Amino acid sequence: MPSMPRARRKPSEQSKSNSVLARARTLAFFCTAVVLAGAWLAAPVRAQTADIRRTPVVRAVEKASPAVVNITTDREVTREMPFGPGSDMLAPFFREFFGDLPKRSYNHQSMGSGVIIDGQRGLVLSNAHVISGATSVRARLADGREFQAQLVGSDPDFDLAVLRLEDASNLPQVPLGDSDDILIGETVIAIGNPFGFTHTVTTGVISAVKRSIRTDHGVYTDFIQTDAAINPGNSGGPLLNLHGELIGINTAIHAQAEGIGFAIPVNKAKRVVGELLGRGRVSPVWLGLAGQNIDPGTASYFGLKTLEGMIITNVYAGLPGAAAGLKPGDVLLTVQGVQVQDKEHYLAMLQNFVRGEKLTLEVLRDGNRFRTTASPTAYTTEEALAMARDRWGMVLSGNDNRRGLALENVLPQSPAGNLGLRRGDVLLQVGGMEIQSRDDFAKAFMRHRMNNQVLLIVGRGGRMYHVRMQI
Repeated sequence: MPSMPRARRKPSEQSKSNSVLARARTLAFFCTAVVLAGAWLAAPVRAQTADIRRTPVVRAVEKASPAVVNITTDREVTREMPFGPGSDMLAPFFREFFGDLPKRSYNHQSMGSGVIIDGQRGLVLSNAHVISGATSVRARLADGREFQAQLVGSDPDFDLAVLRLEDASNLPQVPLGDSDDILIGETVIAIGNPFGFTHTVTTGVISAVKRSIRTDHGVYTDFIQTDAAINPGNSGGPLLNLHGELIGINTAIHAQAEGIGFAIPVNKAKRVVGELLGRGRVSPVWLGLAGQNIDPGTASYFGLKTLEGMIITNVYAGLPGAAAGLKPGDVLLTVQGVQVQDKEHYLAMLQNFVRGEKLTLEVLRDGNRFRTTASPTAYTTEEALAMARDRWGMVLSGNDNRRGLALENVLPQSPAGNLGLRRGDVLLQVGGMEIQSRDDFAKAFMRHRMNNQVLLIVGRGGRMYHVRMQI
């Protein structure tokens, strides 16, 4: 069958088809150009957005967080074993007839924070209370490495401790800043391990400086106050400025309020670390002053509206108080801007300072107030023993003992002699402080040397006696 001839398009139809195809190709090219142009234009926008996101806070965290460590401690805790329902009510009767309840020991873990201040030597700065009583301390870095840590030295009065990471190398470290250059209102960053949430970052501002806190354990001064969130587990972690520099060690929380945290200034921490590395402890300090409290009669005499302050009764020659121009009869009103409540408060405040630290004192003399400065000096064990002989009438043995310190001699007509103490008695506690060495006694004597009375625990003939010595 003959094939049919193929129909030929009319010239107008073919031109129309070519025109549609051309328009489609043009549209596709235009869309492609738009996409490529959009991508080209978006690249610098994304780069600019990334720069905006990398704020000073982000850069500071990136710089410092590798040197922040999470600290885990093990403690052995011993508790009485319960012996059934209602054991709390039955325990007193059990003890009366059968003695103490059986005891069980178990391991307790707690967490805190720290910061590496010397990567070459593997030194970590933290709070003393974080590692107090620990049988084992481990530190974990942000990169996942974990090390055993050994205690180099700690001081509970400053709540600072220095640890050394074992078998550690290639460690980061945080740069140390200057806490004397802090600005009220400047942004700060806290990094720590709150409630076990590792490397948590919070921000805030400097709320105040030179804050004082009074607790059941004493008076603590010269804190940095911040509203950066500081929770349990943050203790020992760093407080940073926007340069990523360490300006404080987070250490305390105000239990009655939110948004109030405290940190130890890094400049004070530097001085404490220097003493801990050199001696393993911080030497107690003094200004070479003795004093007494203000009663209503003396307040009226000096024209004081309150009983706050301390009357200086003695200024020891050659010591900081004398160099500052202080004289007997002066009234010490403030130390570092903190009102002196009484002589006990003054002695408690001295525990917060280290030798060489410059202190501003406000003094009342002949009805006129003036300010002077003094730098405390170390209160040596030898000075304490000499003053204890003169003031308390005690001459102590030169041998340290894990269970008290023996009296080598007791001066007659002295507070110790009038109390009935005698040669061979053993001092176990002075003012609630356990005595195991002459250094312990020196520290206790410094805290109570201006008291009118002090509580002692004395060992004699295998028995312990609680006695109150009038001075």
